[in-house]
Amino acid sequence: MEFETELAAVVRTALRGTGTIREIKMFGGIGFMLNGNLVAAASKRGLLARVGKDHQSAALEQHGVRPMVMRGRTMQGYIYLDPPHVNPRALRGLLELAVGFVKSLQPKSPRTRSSPAKRKRKKTAPR
Repeated sequence: MEFETELAAVVRTALRGTGTIREIKMFGGIGFMLNGNLVAAASKRGLLARVGKDHQSAALEQHGVRPMVMRGRTMQGYIYLDPPHVNPRALRGLLELAVGFVKSLQPKSPRTRSSPAKRKRKKTAPR
């Protein structure tokens, strides 16, 4: 937890002044949303950055960077910087790519949570 907390503090500082940042718990860590879109996440697995498809290959050339794989599927445009390779220079470069990409996206309005009644599954008729 200590690594995740320290990484989140560094990411928080690096993203200061880039736009409206909101933090949410996701991917087993802390996700950083820029104008409603995920830009990065800090967890015990390292830094997740949303660099976009166009910059993914350049990001993967950096030491310690790997593609994000979720349930056996590579997530295009997302990369991880593994914990042993997290350093200020690597973080700065990846976050610059991520912020640049996310700023090119349409801003999203914040989600509102639906009431418990709306979240219930519809009952199906017995067969």
